[in-house]
Amino acid sequence: MTGATNLRCDGCGRLASPEHIARRLQRLEWSTRYRPVHIGTLLLGAAAPRDDADFVYSPAGNWRGEAKVVLTVAGIAPEGKPAETLLAEFQRGGFFLTYVLECPLENGAQEGAQQLLAARFPAVLARIRRSLKPKRLAPISQTLESFLPDMNPRELPCTILLDGVKPFVLDEEPSCEAAKRLRSILTAPATSA
Repeated sequence: MTGATNLRCDGCGRLASPEHIARRLQRLEWSTRYRPVHIGTLLLGAAAPRDDADFVYSPAGNWRGEAKVVLTVAGIAPEGKPAETLLAEFQRGGFFLTYVLECPLENGAQEGAQQLLAARFPAVLARIRRSLKPKRLAPISQTLESFLPDMNPRELPCTILLDGVKPFVLDEEPSCEAAKRLRSILTAPATSA
């Protein structure tokens, strides 16, 4: 009867245990608290990181990995500041980070990830278009490269920021060069068309 208690998670589309759902809701609460009213730059990852220390909205702070890179891209130096202050700076900067799969992949397993991403991608595009409405969108995972054709002006009425013709790879090591390139694009003065 264990399968009877599992529900389909609306963050990743998989059948999930009550613990999985509870963790997803906790992370949703953390990120929603710091969602800007007007999103200037939406950072879109493929799948949420497994560890809270890699999740930028973790109230514990002590960020590492992807979270630390994302804060760097936003121009935020975490040294000596409480987590709440840093997250408020991230929010005031107009940044919001979300994922196609809002839950981590089970045990870091990549098998089936492309199918899960493909199944969730239309809903994510609709959410971006109808609810998030960013001015700019920066895909930050190499895994999203095959979905770039779907991120077009007809589907998403915002500027798509790319690292050449690919996503910025901020979710893998080493990501510092990609982070520098994205940071320079975000801080460049706006040019008229």
